[in-house]
Formats: sequence, structure tokens, C-alpha cells
Amino acid sequence: MDVSALTPQAQKILSAPLPLRQMAAKGIAPGLKPSDALAVVVFIADSDDEALSKVATQTLHAIPAPLLNGALVPELAPLVLHRVALGFARDAAVIERILRLPQLAADTVSALAELASEPVAELLAVNEERLLAHPTIIEKLYMNEFTRMSTADRILELAVRHKLELPGIPAYKEAAQAILSELIVEPQLEMTPDDLLFIETHLVATQTAVNPEREDTFKLDDTGTEVVEDRFLPLYAQLTKLTVTQKIRRAMLGTAAERLLLVRDKNKLVAVAAVRSPKIQENEVIRITASRTVPDEVLRVIALDRSWTKSHQVKLNLVQNPRTPFVFAAKLVPHLREHELKALAKSKNVTGAISNAARQQLNRKGN
Repeated sequence: MDVSALTPQAQKILSAPLPLRQMAAKGIAPGLKPSDALAVVVFIADSDDEALSKVATQTLHAIPAPLLNGALVPELAPLVLHRVALGFARDAAVIERILRLPQLAADTVSALAELASEPVAELLAVNEERLLAHPTIIEKLYMNEFTRMSTADRILELAVRHKLELPGIPAYKEAAQAILSELIVEPQLEMTPDDLLFIETHLVATQTAVNPEREDTFKLDDTGTEVVEDRFLPLYAQLTKLTVTQKIRRAMLGTAAERLLLVRDKNKLVAVAAVRSPKIQENEVIRITASRTVPDEVLRVIALDRSWTKSHQVKLNLVQNPRTPFVFAAKLVPHLREHELKALAKSKNVTGAISNAARQQLNRKGN
């Protein structure tokens, strides 16, 4: 942060001898206004002096509410306000006062939206004018797991109505389509049944972990049909209670077990949202591409994502999966190894087109 943004009195303290700076780090700065004293504490907290920085950080987090309120004035430098806001991102009382200040920057509100507690998220979601002017705030609130489901639906509907583009929400297209088909209720002061259901699902999910490297949420029964593993039936049952928009948000924010269940959802918007989750890992993608029940749209999304097709196992799974659209599978055939091509050329578990493509590739290699 630029010291020149501070008042001359505050700058003088920051350049004073060590004993005075040590006192200032503790919030003791005689002669300074509360806003200047707060600015000095923030600057010291962000300084390279580890000892002073530690003391100032502790001071910042322990400032009594009356003193902090006295320091939160329009004259406070925006960068200082940014630092203070992030330090109190989960304190609704402090943030409510900060939101009234005219120098509050949109970047600060966006950063708050990512860190906010549920009460703070509710405060941020009220100002529709700011949300529309700075769509990043909508993105951060939607992707914040502490934002109520009803609030997430409401701000998403706001974005859809005003035709905003939200690239910060990986499955925005799918969520927008779902939101248009569901009735969005007016803002609620109290939690709605949908909010409680969303939270209940989160609790069930956190108690049902999966390691995609060793297991899947589905298994093959005696007829070769994929069915849910017994251990994941409670979570599966919980997910079936959700609306489409709730499933999409859980697909993006939830656990690996939720994604591996929702990627097989009958609603393709939900399935695609699961594979677009920013939390998804390569071992999950390997499991997904090996499944014969995921929608072809999901396999198309994976095939078009270069970060996933860097994995040789993902490439092989996509080629072997009969649900992968041929145009995408065919492009991956040349990347396979010779023994894999020979197996594909003889396999009865892939389409005839893929078998032919494998034989053609072998012929090109002289085999």
C-alpha cells in the first residue's frame, strides 16, 4: 500500500523511531484521529517487519467495536478500508457499517463476497444496483458455500433477467437454463425450506467421503447395470430431494461423492455442472470417462478440455466409451499406444467406427 495516501500525521508515526512504532502497532498513537490510528495499524500489519506485523495484526483483530466504528469514516483510505473489510469479512455488524462508506471499492465488495459468512452474504446480496454494476460480486456470492440457496437463486435470477454473462460461475449456462424454468421466490429474511434442505445435504455429504482413485459411487450389478453403492444410498436419496438449481450448485460446490453421483443425473444440466466444477480432480474425471451411463454432453465437455485430455488414461477412456461422440473419440485415437490400438481393433465393447479407426491407425504405423 502507498504511504502517501495517509495523512502527514500518520506518515510521521510510520517513519518514527522503533519504540513509537511499537506503541503504534498496539494501537497507541497519541494525537492521531481514530481513522489515522487504524490506518497506521493496518500499514504496520502489512509491513516486512515480522515482529511488528504480528503485533499489529493482533491489534487489528482485537479492536473494540466502539473504537473501530469511530475509525470507519469517509476519510479512511480505500486501501486501508479494503484491508479492514477482509479482516472482518465474517462480522456482519462491522461489514454493515463498512457497506455505507462512499469510498468502498467494488473490488473490496467482491473480495468480501468470496470470504463472507452467511449473514454478511445476505448484506452483500441486498444492493442489486451494485450487483448489476459489478457482476463479479454475484459470481463470488454464488460460489460461496455459506450463501443461502434462496439468495443464490435470487441473485442468479437477477443476472439472467438482465442478460449478464458470468464466466466466474463454471456452469452458469446450465444454472441459468434451470433458473428460468423454476419459480424464484421473493427475498426471505428467514431461511426457507430450500435453504435448510441444502444445508442438510451438505451435512450428509461431508459424512460420506469417497476416494475416486480406489472407488466409485456406483457399481455394476449382476446384469452389468450401474447401480449406486450401498454406502452412498443415503447421500443419493438426499440429492434426489433437491431442485435442479440446488443440484447444479451442489455439483459445483459439493464433495467428490456428490459430483460422482450428480454427473449421472437424468437432467443433463446437472450432469454437465458436475464436470464443470472448479473442485473436480483428475481421478474423478478418470472415473467419469470410464462410466457407460454418463450423458454424452459430459464426455464432450471433457474431450474439449485440454487440461483433462493431457491425461493418457482420460484419452483412453474416452475412446473406449461408446457414449463419447465419435468426432471427439476419433481425434484421440492417434494418441493411443500400439497395444491399446490392437485391443481396440479386436474389441466388441466399442463401436465399429472406433474399431475401424484403430485398425486404420495401425496400418498408418505399418502394423
